[in-house]
Amino acid sequence: MAVTREAVLKALSQIVEPEQRKDIVRLDLVKNLTVSDDAVSFTVVVPRPDTPFAQQVAEACRRVLHEEVDRALTVDVEVDSEMISLGDDIQVGDQGGNKKKQGGGGGVQNTIAVASGKGGVGKSTVAVNLAVALSEQGYNVALVDTDIYGPSIPKMMGMEGERPRMTDERKIKPLEKHGIKLLSMGFMVDPDKAVVWRGPMVTKAVQQFLGDVHWGDIEYMVLDLPPGTGDIQLTIVQTIPLTGALIVSTPQEIALADARKGVAMFDNVNVPVVGIVENMAYFSPPDQPDRKYYLFGRGGARTLAQDLDVPFLGEVPIEQHVREGGDDGTPVVLGHPESTSAQAFHQIAEQTVEQVALRNAEQDPTQKVEILYR
Repeated sequence: MAVTREAVLKALSQIVEPEQRKDIVRLDLVKNLTVSDDAVSFTVVVPRPDTPFAQQVAEACRRVLHEEVDRALTVDVEVDSEMISLGDDIQVGDQGGNKKKQGGGGGVQNTIAVASGKGGVGKSTVAVNLAVALSEQGYNVALVDTDIYGPSIPKMMGMEGERPRMTDERKIKPLEKHGIKLLSMGFMVDPDKAVVWRGPMVTKAVQQFLGDVHWGDIEYMVLDLPPGTGDIQLTIVQTIPLTGALIVSTPQEIALADARKGVAMFDNVNVPVVGIVENMAYFSPPDQPDRKYYLFGRGGARTLAQDLDVPFLGEVPIEQHVREGGDDGTPVVLGHPESTSAQAFHQIAEQTVEQVALRNAEQDPTQKVEILYR
């Protein structure tokens, strides 16, 4: 049987780094992963080379892969050290990608942009419930609403009227709800007034959101982007090195055409697309849960993912609980955890974590993009 990348990372996730008490896959310590039918090679980046963990990790990797994957597997493990100085705080992307300080100094490890080419496909709903599902699964999560003109996060998280404070170092202190750190332009302005800003003001606001904030220790920062491929999207890829992008679409062709453009935009700026989510995939009447009505078409986003050779992360049905959760400020993952939608969001979160782990193990960290205008 052919060895899969997923099986390798699942086995390696049993090895725990003792100081941080998290597994080496979750800490992004596995790098340069290559897998063939009967051989696997990778590097483990250890925080300090003089510890018992650093001296024993290679043999531990070989043992767990032989036990959990294939006893005949050829395992080539290199151990490398990357000394990272300790400090009080790290700005997003200060270390050139998917890194954070070892030893609890804080920092943002993975940044996931939730995007869509078209408005109205439920991008914010997916971003909110993805963030909550990740938090429910034990990750430290931040959620940033970068839609300056139409922020949705304050209402969807039940935080309307709240205002963030400043730290003694004059940095913004994020708000917190449901165990998630939050920041949105909706916390800064009167919700009844329109934000009438030109591009440069929007750019400055987004840069401040991503730079002048005391985030602390964050494993996943979920960025809720506005629809389209304009100023805010370009500002983000110029400001921070995104780990990857998640594209949201509905099944109908008009939405899929715009989703294709969204994937193309991230390809153009060398940001990996970790997957596509199909929202409003089908409707099941409450009294006929076994029946599915495909109101907007069937399987369009799944087919698009196959065509573009990107992962398909899952489909979310049309359910009243999802809409009510967004209006009431209690996301469906929390308000109705037994619902089909909540289970779908948990599956999407699990798939996202898996794809991010693969991306981090196989590819170099993403760099900030320099965009030249001609």
